[in-house]
Amino acid sequence: MGEMIKEQEMSSSKITLEQRKASLRYHVQEYRKRRVIIDTDAACEADDPFAIAQALMSKMLEVKGICAEHFVEEGSMEQSYEMICRVTEAMGAEVPVLRGQTGKMSEHHGEPMTEAAQFIVGEAMKEDDKPLFVLCIGAVTNVAEAIRAKSEIVDRMTVVCIGGNPIGCEKPGWEFNFGNDVEAANTVLHCGGDIWLIPNNVYGTMHIGFGEIQRRIAPYGEIGRLLYENLISFYETENASWSAGESWSLGDSPAVGVTLEPNCGSFMYCKAPEVQEDTSYHYPENSPQIRVYTSINSRFIIEDFISKLQILYG
Repeated sequence: MGEMIKEQEMSSSKITLEQRKASLRYHVQEYRKRRVIIDTDAACEADDPFAIAQALMSKMLEVKGICAEHFVEEGSMEQSYEMICRVTEAMGAEVPVLRGQTGKMSEHHGEPMTEAAQFIVGEAMKEDDKPLFVLCIGAVTNVAEAIRAKSEIVDRMTVVCIGGNPIGCEKPGWEFNFGNDVEAANTVLHCGGDIWLIPNNVYGTMHIGFGEIQRRIAPYGEIGRLLYENLISFYETENASWSAGESWSLGDSPAVGVTLEPNCGSFMYCKAPEVQEDTSYHYPENSPQIRVYTSINSRFIIEDFISKLQILYG
C-alpha cells in the first residue's frame, strides 16, 4: 500500500484523512475536481454516514462543508449535527460542520438564515473554477432557504437530490425525504437550476448484506466500526421494522456516485414535478427541466466505497 501509515506506529487519532489519502496512488488533476457541500439528516437512518465517508475519501471531491438537516423528531437537526461530528472525528477529517434549520420552512418564515444556509450561499458565490455540487441526502430545507435568500446561486451549483417518487408513478407511496418538507422540495425542484433527482425506485436499489458489511467494512478503522455498529443499532429498533431481514439499502450513496461519475446510471430530462403533501406529483406545464435518474450502478458505488475504505484504513 505504498506509504500506508501503520496503525501500530501512530494512533489513528493522530493521522488525518488527508494523510491517509496519500495511500491512493493515483493523481486527480485540478480540472477534474469538484467542490461539494453535503446536506444530510445523518442521524435519521444509518445510510447517510456511508455516503459522507465515501465523499470525504474521494480525491476528486473537495468537501467544503457538511450541513445538518432535520427530520421527523424534535431535536433531530442537532442529532444529525452530532452524528456528522462522530463520522468526521472517526475519519480524522477536518471539515466545517454547520447547523441547519430545526424544522420545515413553513415553521421558520421570517427568521434569520441558519449557518448552514449562509454557508451554502457563501460557497456558491465564490469565484472558483471548480464546479459546486450540493448533495441533498435528506430533507432539502437548508438548500431551499439558501435559494430563497439569494436566488443567484441557482446558476452557480448543481443540486443532487435523493428523494421523491418515480416520475409518472400512478400510485406512489409517501416518500420520506421530500415528505419532511414539501415546500422546500418544490422550492428546489422549481428553482430553474441544474437539478439531478434520484427518486426512491432508484436509490432503493443500493442493497448490501449485513454479512458483507461485517466482513468488508467493520474491520477497517474506527470509521468502519462506527458504520457497522450504528447500522446494526438502528436496525434493531422499531423504527427499522420495515426493513428486510439481513440487508440494508445505502440509499444516499448514489448522490456521491453520480457526482464522481455522472454516467454511473441512466437518466432522462423531464419537467420538474410539483410535490403534493402526500408526496404524490402534479405536473405543471411551465415547470423547468430537471435530470431524473432511472437506474444506478450500485456495483460501482459500493465497490468504490469499500476499496477506498480498505486502502485508507487497512
